[in-house]
Amino acid sequence: MSSGDCGLRVKGYSKVLMLALVVLGLAGCSGGLKNVQTWDGPSADSDQIGILHAPANINVSSVNGKEMSRYLMEDLALDYELLPGENTVVFTHQTIWAKKTVVDNGESKVHVVKTEPQQVVINVKAGEEYTFAVAEPKNKREAEQQVAHFEAKVIDEQKRQVAVAKPYVAQRPQLPTLSSAPATAGAAAAGGAAAATASKPASTSSTTATSAPAAPVENGLPTLEGLKVLWERASAEDKKNFLRWAFE
Repeated sequence: MSSGDCGLRVKGYSKVLMLALVVLGLAGCSGGLKNVQTWDGPSADSDQIGILHAPANINVSSVNGKEMSRYLMEDLALDYELLPGENTVVFTHQTIWAKKTVVDNGESKVHVVKTEPQQVVINVKAGEEYTFAVAEPKNKREAEQQVAHFEAKVIDEQKRQVAVAKPYVAQRPQLPTLSSAPATAGAAAAGGAAAATASKPASTSSTTATSAPAAPVENGLPTLEGLKVLWERASAEDKKNFLRWAFE
């Protein structure tokens, strides 16, 4: 045997060994990832939580707003650990179908038929197990029809329906607001202008100045005393005109 043949055989063994290790590693990962905790913090005992069984064609993307990890192999059947109470699970359903036609280099050899994100709200009880119930299509055409009118539900161990899937609608974020909104810029400007006008003294004209008559100072005084006050304040011309009028 030549050294070249020996080298080729060693390379061949190495590839086989590496492939075997990859397969074993993936098998170990899928087994280790079978149970997925859906909350942050310490783990819980099995009698404290509920379990949601998700088949390989169900890909859970988030639970109660917490994103779930994505794995290299998407077609994994996983069990999701849920805390008691209402749990919102967002998921997609997908099926894969081989293409029957010849494909070009680089083109995918399969059709992937996938739904839009769906969600179910499950009222979980500790110690209970739940399962997705979805009708499986027999061919690509049925799969596409199923996507157009997708139906899925979650059942408990007694086959009772506990949740129905609905199209996922992202919650709009609630923006913080002030308890009392400040005045708008226009209102503030108008208010400032009004205040400035009120504080500014009224302009007078030298030729046509008119002003509201002042309150008579004799208000509240006896008639005679009032007349005396007015006489003292009257100009010489007013006094002259008054005397002419009084003796006519």
